[in-house]
Amino acid sequence: MLLAIDVGNTHTVIGLFEGDDILASWRMGTPRYRYETADEIGSIILNFLDHSGYDALSVEEIAISSVVPGTLEEIQKMGRKYFKCEPFIINGSVKTGLKIIYDYPGEVGADRIANSVAARELYGFPAIVVDFGTATTFDIVSDEGNYIGGVITPGIEISSEALFKFAAKLSKVDLKWTEKIIGKNTYESLRAGILYGFLGQVDFIIEKIIEEEKGSMENFNPVIIGTGGLSYLLKDKSRYIKVFDDNLTLKGIKILNDKNKSEKPEECDIKTS
Repeated sequence: MLLAIDVGNTHTVIGLFEGDDILASWRMGTPRYRYETADEIGSIILNFLDHSGYDALSVEEIAISSVVPGTLEEIQKMGRKYFKCEPFIINGSVKTGLKIIYDYPGEVGADRIANSVAARELYGFPAIVVDFGTATTFDIVSDEGNYIGGVITPGIEISSEALFKFAAKLSKVDLKWTEKIIGKNTYESLRAGILYGFLGQVDFIIEKIIEEEKGSMENFNPVIIGTGGLSYLLKDKSRYIKVFDDNLTLKGIKILNDKNKSEKPEECDIKTS
């Protein structure tokens, strides 16, 4: 089995694969906020496996996408200590099957590479992937199957936190849709502004991407895929996002792990000392 780990700025998502099937997934706060050491991270992951009825001895491979360098180092140590293997790390030098057309290809985050590869392999191209996390990222795969760039905006949660922090009279609200955009009290007005503003931003950016690319690509009619921990907020709301895949990044990690098998170290062997 493969343990795929996606380390984001706020959350870390872990998926257990058997072949192409994802058997289980778990979400935890990214260790830099709550946990420090490889031992603590290992304990959490082993508990996830145990409580879900999976034997850690069945884990043969570990693959990691990370945007948090310090945490990546600890997770690598965890893989060596608890699963007795060297994890496969996604970066700009791994085989992707995806031509990255970007001024500085090494700047493209591992999660964005995984998302784009998964979109290309699983949903076809052209494609736009919108990942709703700490940041909201838009990544574009062209009609030739190349990665051609993207857009990065602040995510809905950090935008909201900034508002609550600097506006003394405004209190935090939950992210639940209001029936109408015009609020009749401060609480409803905040919820409407945050959520409808977020929706408007997302749909406007997608619209502008399509408009811009149709000027240079005759066949730019992209499949648009939503993913990430906050993607549920846009289900049945966005005019453009009709496909939602909560596990897109994990699937991309799995695909990249498979593409690079010939250059990877030996599989895990937790039975060894």
